[in-house]
Amino acid sequence: MKLIVGLGNPGAQYASTRHNIGFMVVDKLEKELGAGVPPAWQKDEKKNVLTARIGEVLLVKPQTFMNKSGFAVRVLVDFYKLTPADVWVIHDDIDLPIGKIKIREKGGSAGHNGVTSIIEQLKTDAFVRFRLGIGKGVDTTGAGENKNMHHRSVISFVLSRFRQSEAGSFKHLIKHGTEAVQMALLKGIDVAMNRYN
Repeated sequence: MKLIVGLGNPGAQYASTRHNIGFMVVDKLEKELGAGVPPAWQKDEKKNVLTARIGEVLLVKPQTFMNKSGFAVRVLVDFYKLTPADVWVIHDDIDLPIGKIKIREKGGSAGHNGVTSIIEQLKTDAFVRFRLGIGKGVDTTGAGENKNMHHRSVISFVLSRFRQSEAGSFKHLIKHGTEAVQMALLKGIDVAMNRYN
């Protein structure tokens, strides 16, 4: 079984923010893999997750806030007796240009709180990540110069919605993120990495 985890924050106020791109991709996966056949998302109060089981794929949306995502992942890994390699995580990445996708099989969190939580709970970084670029957050300091964003600015940026001018890139990102996961399921991670990295 593959545990495919979309990262995001629960609640309507976060529904279409950059930080919730993982939720958006697993929502599209649920529609495409499940072909719209019920049951769709099921709430598991005890594990604090929404899940959609489609054959040997379990789509997951943790219902904790982002920095606690690892708790739900660990509970599901233990329950289904999975290995970290069976866990695929889909998340936003501020360091990638909007629309860019990178697939990694392990590595650090690059400051992403959801990924950090999963690493802490699984006690390993050896799980697959689908990193979806949401745009490089920068502050303009004047005279066309840019500097790295302060922590508060980063939070504000990832919790913002995509601008109208980014609508095309946003749709492209959801579509290609979904296709990348489906390719990895059908043809293997290496094939998907060669196509999208």
